[in-house]
Amino acid sequence: MKVKLILPSLTEAKSPFWRPIKYSLFPPIGLATLAAYLDEKDEIDLQDQHVEKLKLDDSPDLVVIQVYITNAKRAYAIADHYRKRGAFVVLGGLHVTSLPDEAEQFADAIFIGPGEQTFPKFLKDFKNKKTKRRYYSRLGRTIENQPPIRRDLIKRRKYLVPNSLVISRGCPHHCDFCYKDAFFKGGKSFYTQRVDEILVEIDRLKGKHLYFLDDHLLGNPKLASELFEGMRGMGRVFQGAATVQSILKGNLIEKAAGAGLRSLFVGFETFSEENLKQSNKSQNLKLNYELAAKRLHELGVMINGSFVFGLDNDNEDVFKRTVDWGVKNAITTATYHILTPYPGTRLFENMQKAGRIKTRDWDLYDTRHVVYEPKNLSAEEIEVGYWWSYKEFYKWSNVFKASLSHDSVKHQLKHLFYTGGWKKFEGLWNILINIGGLKSMLPLLELLLSEVNNDKSLHQKLENIAHVFKNISIETK
Repeated sequence: MKVKLILPSLTEAKSPFWRPIKYSLFPPIGLATLAAYLDEKDEIDLQDQHVEKLKLDDSPDLVVIQVYITNAKRAYAIADHYRKRGAFVVLGGLHVTSLPDEAEQFADAIFIGPGEQTFPKFLKDFKNKKTKRRYYSRLGRTIENQPPIRRDLIKRRKYLVPNSLVISRGCPHHCDFCYKDAFFKGGKSFYTQRVDEILVEIDRLKGKHLYFLDDHLLGNPKLASELFEGMRGMGRVFQGAATVQSILKGNLIEKAAGAGLRSLFVGFETFSEENLKQSNKSQNLKLNYELAAKRLHELGVMINGSFVFGLDNDNEDVFKRTVDWGVKNAITTATYHILTPYPGTRLFENMQKAGRIKTRDWDLYDTRHVVYEPKNLSAEEIEVGYWWSYKEFYKWSNVFKASLSHDSVKHQLKHLFYTGGWKKFEGLWNILINIGGLKSMLPLLELLLSEVNNDKSLHQKLENIAHVFKNISIETK
């Protein structure tokens, strides 16, 4: 059987106004996970439109397409194309679960919720020619004892971070605006692999660097503690995501740093208690954001802070206050979002009931456009403030100011190189992607994330970084 797995690119990924490196970071692990359930005799082709041009002149028997909200139009067009060519097309993913009636019009079958339990059932039905229109994931959700991810199908050289993995599904928290929280409705909403299985998967990955794509890496403290103990001495450096609460509570973050954690995505989101209550983000209430940042910095962990603009309690000074806080507290990188009421979330339901949803053009649901009726600010003010915040935070003067806030020279230099390299050389990233040079950047990333023990070590590492930049400069001339 010929099977094709496709991740269509997000609308914004091909925009000339948005850097492509963000969409060349991680391979489509979800599709590679489903591929593990296929027969070893099947002819499988996995394509990611973010990093390659889709080949549409083939004739597979089965086509599986992963659908997000801002790639939905492309996904549906691709589905139509292959159905006309006689292929059986199935759609799954966040958007399909949110709007099954819409997605079903473009598919022979759809998957609602995570696919680890439903995809094997579908394959059995498909071979027996007794498929259903909808496959629901409700009971028996687990990711234990699963077949190994088909990493051989991933084109590693096309990604900056090929060693990405997911050791859990869902999140223990239930924020009203969370798109993924809606994905797990109807069944267990947070569950994990076993530690021994995770360590085996890590051993399969080449190189030092890992990226845990879990919504909350520290969401199961017992598992995380055992995992970090198992990772000690492996020589890995890794990145992940966690909450402010998990950073401040106990000593789990110290164990993570001891195992190789060097960068953490942290959902600060807003400084307003009213906004937190409105969003059902109670885990952030009454917490000391400054203390969380200080604790991470003391452990040598860089911070990617996430912030949301356009919540009902925001006013005109929210942009400057947020940027100033990030610079003052030496946040390494900042990710800003405009509040987006994704269909299927409680936020969308509440705004729809209040008549505040302005458009259903899913291409605009990219966290860069205002798609609802705001309260204290106009849509234009929010969008202008969003772009101003990015420009202001990443000004060289603020990059240097934040870097110099660290106590040690080694942390100052790591901050400067990481922030500058990520945001101030977008043209270079474009060139590297186009000439297939991302692979050469992974050693640089590992250097920036490595622990610096003394000044001699620091000096050598910085020389190595400079050498990498020099080689890149020569290659791109």
